[in-house]
Amino acid sequence: MIMMGLKFMGQAPFQDVYIHALVRDAEGQKMSKSKGNVIDPLQVMDKYGTDALRFTLAAMASPGRDIKLSEERIEGYRNFANKLWNAARFVLMNLEGPRTDAPLADRPIADRWIMSRLHRCIGDVNRSLEEYRFDEAANAAYHFIWHEYCDWYLELTKPALADKDSQQAALTRTTLVESFETVLRLLHPLMPFITEEIWQAIPHAGESVMVAPYPSQRTALIDEDIESQIASVTSVVSAARNIRGSQGIAPSRALHAAVAAPTAAFKTTLMAHQDLIASLARISTLVIDTDVRPYMHGASSSVVFPGGSVGVLYVDLAGLIDVGKEKTRIEKRLNELAAQMEQDDKKLSNPDFVAKVPPDVLKKTKARREECRAEHEKLSDELRRLGEMAGGSA
Repeated sequence: MIMMGLKFMGQAPFQDVYIHALVRDAEGQKMSKSKGNVIDPLQVMDKYGTDALRFTLAAMASPGRDIKLSEERIEGYRNFANKLWNAARFVLMNLEGPRTDAPLADRPIADRWIMSRLHRCIGDVNRSLEEYRFDEAANAAYHFIWHEYCDWYLELTKPALADKDSQQAALTRTTLVESFETVLRLLHPLMPFITEEIWQAIPHAGESVMVAPYPSQRTALIDEDIESQIASVTSVVSAARNIRGSQGIAPSRALHAAVAAPTAAFKTTLMAHQDLIASLARISTLVIDTDVRPYMHGASSSVVFPGGSVGVLYVDLAGLIDVGKEKTRIEKRLNELAAQMEQDDKKLSNPDFVAKVPPDVLKKTKARREECRAEHEKLSDELRRLGEMAGGSA
């Protein structure tokens, strides 16, 4: 083709060549009718959807590595498509009411945060597409849409949307439409059918998402300070949810909590967004300070703030759990950890074991010993606080 192009057209027919991976089965074997390991794309598309198959192939298209295709992976990206449908339903349900167009700087902090994160994602996706890294483009879009847009932004909008007639709600509706419409245009090359269907249902300009301008990064909208503030908020909310999960506390039960901020700066940030944290984490009483020793009882969870600073969230468990039952559970786990540490200590103190085992086994043994020690220390602190709650000693 190059020779004939140069001969008859006076120019090369193409500048870049993309050599795609070979698609193999889940075990890495070449697909063959005789082996019976062929995945029929038509059947898979009928079962999971064409967009799910397209996205799977894009997300796994790492250069120099064959694709090990399995129905489980395709099913996983079908769940991603369902996540997008659910986000669309949320947006459509909350568009009833006025929308106010205002500069981004005048909108709620959650709106400024999502536009900053969206344009950071747009930059990542566009750079990956320019370099033919379809896997990186797909995974950047996946992470942003699932973990930031759906898991956090839609939750962060709920306090503003609670009063439908408020100015905050009108501003947030505008951002919902702008951000989601942009997300659909960004995702369209990877998932053309679902994005077209949803795009036609929300407010838009033009006949089709297929011919709408592809998003380009607006660096002026990227705000690292806003991103850091919301990262602090979500860190505290995640810690509260971790405690709910570990202690079996129902989401409907309000918490009494205290946050030990690592620095005065983080304290100031959290205080500025105290109402938002309390709303998302369902906390009725929230104390924020650099020293919360009077509140250090009940359960605790580490809070990792931007930059690696670590604080602690304390939740008062009085009236929320059976203290005696929880103490029994912790004591049982402490005994298990102590036995495991004793076993690992014997191995690590044995010169023959250290000298003869493979390096990876030695490394895993040391790592397990450290993990057990850290968990034992944390549970011991929890047991002590439970003892204080019960009016005795752990």
